[in-house]
Amino acid sequence: MPAADVEVPVLIVGGGPVGLTARALLARWGVPTLLVEKHRELSPFPRSRLVNVRSMEIFRQLGIAAGIAAGAFAPEYGRVRFRDTLYDADFATAAMVGIHAPVPESPVIGVVTSQDRLEPALLAAAGGEVRFGTELVDLEEEADAVLAVLADDEHGAETRVRARYVLAADGANSTVRERLGIGTTGPGALGSFTTVVFDADLDRWCAHQPAGVYFTAYGTFTPLYPEGGWAWFGATPDAPERADWAGLVSRALGPGAGVRADVVRVQHWPMTATVAETFVRGRILLAGDAAHAVPPIGGLGMNAGVADAHNLCWKLAGVLHGWAGPSLLGTYGTERQPVARETLRQGVGNTRLLIQVQRLRDEQLRGGVSAPVELPWSERYFAQLGLVLGATYRSEAVLNGHADPAPEPSSTEYVPTAEPGHRMPHHWLTPDRSTLDTLGAWFTLLTPAPARWQRQAVAPWPLHIETLPREPADRYRLSPHGGALLVRPDGHVAARWDEPPPDGSTLRHALSAVTAHSPAG
Repeated sequence: MPAADVEVPVLIVGGGPVGLTARALLARWGVPTLLVEKHRELSPFPRSRLVNVRSMEIFRQLGIAAGIAAGAFAPEYGRVRFRDTLYDADFATAAMVGIHAPVPESPVIGVVTSQDRLEPALLAAAGGEVRFGTELVDLEEEADAVLAVLADDEHGAETRVRARYVLAADGANSTVRERLGIGTTGPGALGSFTTVVFDADLDRWCAHQPAGVYFTAYGTFTPLYPEGGWAWFGATPDAPERADWAGLVSRALGPGAGVRADVVRVQHWPMTATVAETFVRGRILLAGDAAHAVPPIGGLGMNAGVADAHNLCWKLAGVLHGWAGPSLLGTYGTERQPVARETLRQGVGNTRLLIQVQRLRDEQLRGGVSAPVELPWSERYFAQLGLVLGATYRSEAVLNGHADPAPEPSSTEYVPTAEPGHRMPHHWLTPDRSTLDTLGAWFTLLTPAPARWQRQAVAPWPLHIETLPREPADRYRLSPHGGALLVRPDGHVAARWDEPPPDGSTLRHALSAVTAHSPAG
């Protein structure tokens, strides 16, 4: 067996939002990690724009939601506007649900912010070693570990790392996924696009009609930071090396704007739409874009990756700490792959609809049609609560959850329910404490009669028992004499009992089944 220079429980490959979230979540469980990122610094490019309500719930658990919101745009920017050019009036507009204003289904509100603002907050959320400018160049799975070879970008020196598990969050062109030979399904490449970061004073006609995204017939605009800066993106033209980027952006700004863009940076990128054929290969697990590359229209991809990490990290911690069986990790793919497919379907639908709207309006403008005619714009772009809060898990990690397949979540409609497999609904327990705030690095038992459950032996599992007020208990048909909900650390209901426990081993049996672990004694 080759000697290793470093040994670590979890090697995280990729230092974007998903890898950084996983690092922070594992730190809460006391799991040491080594995170490696091939670039020499956090992303300086303002890529992902939207942190949805579910991601903010996760960041609330990490204690960083308030800081992220403080550096983000005001809620009124949680809107999308459709215009001929940025200078023109709206011909359609829609609010981003859960971003533009609070929703009763959550204790938090999502935000519009830039990835280069989000990543430093995630990096600061946990300690542990992070190596920038370090690339994974090889890996080999052994009986009880994974041996990875890392290369230093500056000096070319190699380091051998032995990790119990590898979490690959290294993007749509994942080196780990390629090394494992894991294929992908889905439409694939949707086109080549270019983002242009530029400076211009656009406040005089945008400040009174704020938006996180302005779609025009000639490309899409996004404000970058509350204090200034803009980005435009659109299809990459032929011969991009000779393109007049300032001219292209100015065309989309509009002839009446009287503004010429001062180009700061240009980045070309392919828009792809794929889902990996498997998320779990032995001791190696794919998350984020490595598992599912989702088009950015609608702000779904990064947030789906954050939810991947939330689903996975408590399972990894349980296996490493000894209160979960290794087979629990297989439920990660079982639960998250259907959500990834539905997320991809929605992202591809958003993209194709946007391209259709822009193409049709461009044709109308070329034909001299001043007012838009029968454009298929939709309020569904950012109406996503059904998808982000309504995802349902069916697996062995949900009591009786393998009996029937999980229904595909509706993209727009969310109906709170406390049935097993669903996210625990939000209710205020006090003016500033939600049912979601009872969750953490433990299982939570919510019951109106905690004394009926406190005598049950549950070692070695981490468990917190919380009193559930009468109103939500009645709403979810739980007996006031001892009905209960067992909620997993990721906030999904693992089991429920409408009536008091039939015997003193009820909870122990449930935890054993959910975690694939049967302790002796």
